Amino acid sequence: MLIQGRRQRTIWLGEDGRSVQAFDQTKFPHEVEILTLRDVGDAARAIADMQVRGAPLIGATAAYGVAIAMREDTSDAGLDAAVKRLAATRPTAVNLRWALDRMAERLRDVGQSRREEIAFREAEAIADEDVAICRAIGDAGLALIRNIMLAGREGDPVNILTHCNAGWLATIDWGTATAPIYRAQEEGIPVHVWVDETRPRNQGASLTAFELLQQGIDHTVIVDNAGGHLMQHGLVDICIVGTDRTTRTGDVCNKIGTYLKALAAHDNGVPFYVALPSTTIDWTISDGVREVPIEQRSPDEVTRMTGRTGDGRIETVAITPDGSPAANYAFDVTPARLVTGLITERGVCGANEEELAALFPDLAG
Repeated sequence: MLIQGRRQRTIWLGEDGRSVQAFDQTKFPHEVEILTLRDVGDAARAIADMQVRGAPLIGATAAYGVAIAMREDTSDAGLDAAVKRLAATRPTAVNLRWALDRMAERLRDVGQSRREEIAFREAEAIADEDVAICRAIGDAGLALIRNIMLAGREGDPVNILTHCNAGWLATIDWGTATAPIYRAQEEGIPVHVWVDETRPRNQGASLTAFELLQQGIDHTVIVDNAGGHLMQHGLVDICIVGTDRTTRTGDVCNKIGTYLKALAAHDNGVPFYVALPSTTIDWTISDGVREVPIEQRSPDEVTRMTGRTGDGRIETVAITPDGSPAANYAFDVTPARLVTGLITERGVCGANEEELAALFPDLAG
């Protein structure tokens, strides 16, 4: 998608042909800074510190991390060490483990002399596949937006509410929840996006708003707790969010606060859709509330905020009293009963085991 007027992906091979580069997303929206990954430690830190974030991008970064590691040690021990280190960075997003398993399986079948070459080729394939998947999600979700527009709107924009960032910055390109929005823009369908700020890390206000602004899409940033009010007054036509892990039964784990949006949508008759690539489906789990591990991050993300001062400086300030403890649950689980449907690369289906398995019989096994 567009950033500073140029079409870019979120991660790419550096010009030196050896390093990997990505945007440092902790610097957005006030600075655009390129992060260079030269070894597996750089990749692990980028994931753990959320310099790269979003389930698909985490998976691709981990794949590139394995490839970089193969420059130093192509032995089985080297491969195992790289996979183990990267796997420990984030516990919730299933794409991380999926990408690492795929890389390990692919590399164990080739001789050590070819592992570096094959590793980079496989990481590139994972990135390219994600672009195609997200574009297909956009095509599937576009029909939902088009149907709302055709229901007698007389030129008014379709109002879409998002939570967190499931945009192209969370993937390689297009995004998941934003892909239908970008496709609607291409089709000339007027849209307006309500952007939840998404505390504690403000990934809506700092990332979703940033990329929508870059893309020229009409949007308004709102505090997290405004969504229910907007729905009560008919100002939201559809909610579209992303997910870091979806169970085979349709429970959805996403950024903390998603569950509350789903409750408000259910109470007000607003359709609540989740956009996801099949790589984020965890076919081994049936009960998301009890079985999905919920990451708890540093309390500093709750007690401090970073922004730009009036004189242009980037500063981090405390917003809570010294000595007040804080909890930082990074995700929550929305039960399938509150999800209107799942937007996938193979189409839209109900949030239940039967329809998911019918759409992905090759994976449900």
